[in-house]
Amino acid sequence: MIPAVVLAAGKSTRMGRPKATLPLGADTFLTRIVRTLYEAQVEDVVVVLGHDADAIAESLMRTGLSPRLVINGHYETGQLSSIVAGLRAIDHPGVNAMLMTLVDAPFVSATTVRAVLERYRATHAPIVRPVQGALHGHPVLIDRSLFDALRTADPGAGAKAIVRAHATASGDLVVEDEGAFLDIDTPDEYARAAERFLVR
Repeated sequence: MIPAVVLAAGKSTRMGRPKATLPLGADTFLTRIVRTLYEAQVEDVVVVLGHDADAIAESLMRTGLSPRLVINGHYETGQLSSIVAGLRAIDHPGVNAMLMTLVDAPFVSATTVRAVLERYRATHAPIVRPVQGALHGHPVLIDRSLFDALRTADPGAGAKAIVRAHATASGDLVVEDEGAFLDIDTPDEYARAAERFLVR
């Protein structure tokens, strides 16, 4: 079993309003990601909330989607605290790995999610991630052998150091999906991405 954890606890300071509830056509950033994960046949989806948690949860519930929601009361200490909160929710017997993605990256395709899962099942690489040249994207799959390393990681370095230390050629999955590498943080980036992906 491979649950997914969506990190959506931050303040979205550079955007000026919560990214999770920003509209993308009939969806929001968050609902688009959750729908994509379900389309890729991820059965257990956990969304980690923090800043504006009540408003985001209410917006999500109105759509009829039903991921599990986890509140990270320590979200201001950094992204690692949200990863650990998500890990706490999904780490049960029978869980082989965690699929992790960001609310900042709503345009990743279900095809890419499925490909990441398939690469892991074929190789059991400790880290599986989309790559394109020097770019590394989302979602990132982390094998359960690294769960303890995440729990004890330096908050200043976060999960990136662990991902980089355990990335392998067999786990680096070359994909052509632009959405897997698009991290949207500012109003300008939001406007450009919406025009590029939603006008198609």
